[in-house]
Amino acid sequence: MSARNPGTDFDLEWLSKVRVNTQAVLKRAQHIQGLKLPKKQWQTAWLLKAASCIDLTTLAGDDTPSNVHRLCVKAIQPVRYDLLRRMDMHDKGLTTAAVCVYPSRVADAVRSLKAANSCLPVASVATGFPAGQTPLETRLQEVRMAVRDGATEIDIVINRTLALTGQWEVMYREIVQFREACGDAHMKTILATGDLGTFTNIYKASMVAMMAGSDFIKTSTGKEAINATYPVAIVMVRAIRDYFLRTGHKVGFKPAGGIRTAQEALVWLTLIKEELGNDWLHPHLFRLGASSLLADIERQVYHHVTGQYAAYHEQPMA
Repeated sequence: MSARNPGTDFDLEWLSKVRVNTQAVLKRAQHIQGLKLPKKQWQTAWLLKAASCIDLTTLAGDDTPSNVHRLCVKAIQPVRYDLLRRMDMHDKGLTTAAVCVYPSRVADAVRSLKAANSCLPVASVATGFPAGQTPLETRLQEVRMAVRDGATEIDIVINRTLALTGQWEVMYREIVQFREACGDAHMKTILATGDLGTFTNIYKASMVAMMAGSDFIKTSTGKEAINATYPVAIVMVRAIRDYFLRTGHKVGFKPAGGIRTAQEALVWLTLIKEELGNDWLHPHLFRLGASSLLADIERQVYHHVTGQYAAYHEQPMA
């Protein structure tokens, strides 16, 4: 997951010719949503896979060291030990993929995980999250500070103004600078697709982000009016596939925002399996950005094990 050398493969002429067939995208997304999902023990196996791909997130104005600590504890033990034991999964090292916090909470998360003897990655949003409208030097400094405090993954946001006004080369140069500021940290680029207007803009932004050295592309901040949707995902994963065919380089995908139910998690896994294949069904190439999803996954696992549904107050905070 180390950074490639960005700045070598920006192709503006090719990018300017790109057009996305909206009806074909919508039809494909509808088809994916209509596919049969796994049931019984196979469903539970998929849900545990989904849990292992979650970036367990808190991005609230009232975040404190104590609720970041609680988040970290939950990330280390995402499903109750007694439930895992009954499925013979208690010794398989199941954790979420990472915890995701604001830059000012990175040190808290690192401290909590270190105290628990866990090497779980800490991800930090940065670059003027969620709007990306602060000066470039401020955004770069935010990345550097998060890395200095121990973040090993940085979720940057693009400046949507550049995408909406067609300044793709300027956007590319900005993301290259973010990539350099990340150093050895893993960089996920948030496109805020709900702000981009068209599928063609989403495809172009995806491609520019990958050309500039992103390890992942991510749908949303979770703060836009429209967040992760299946049609948007189709456009982004097709860009990932096209980029892989052009360069041989695999870039990861992270839907985020509004993903709350186990059923939705199953559809996301199905979409990735159908569009990109099994290679992408692992935390190093697929993440789910979520805060409340884990509670419903654990609830469905509880039902599989016991035959009953747990009340939400019976489960640990997710």
